[in-house]
Amino acid sequence: MLIKRGAQSTLEYALVIAVVVGALVAMQVYVKRGVQGRLKSAADDIGEQYSPGYTTGTTTVSTTTSTSENLTSGVTSTVSNTVQNKVTDDETAEYSSEYWGD
Repeated sequence: MLIKRGAQSTLEYALVIAVVVGALVAMQVYVKRGVQGRLKSAADDIGEQYSPGYTTGTTTVSTTTSTSENLTSGVTSTVSNTVQNKVTDDETAEYSSEYWGD
């Protein structure tokens, strides 16, 4: 069977493209690992990372309310001042004790 020269060239180009695509697919795993390694290295250079159980914090809530009513022609006169301060020390639970939902 004789193959025309144009068809043979097209077949050769298709084979070359298939080999290049196959090589890129095979290298995908190694490139992904390299990027992940660089990202981990950069994160390790930053320092100590977040760790549940070793995180503490302080929450401070302050509320101040002032109310004043005055009725000049009547007898009504009200003055009210309310101040609330709440300070709480919080500690994050250990990972084994945390609940993330189902």
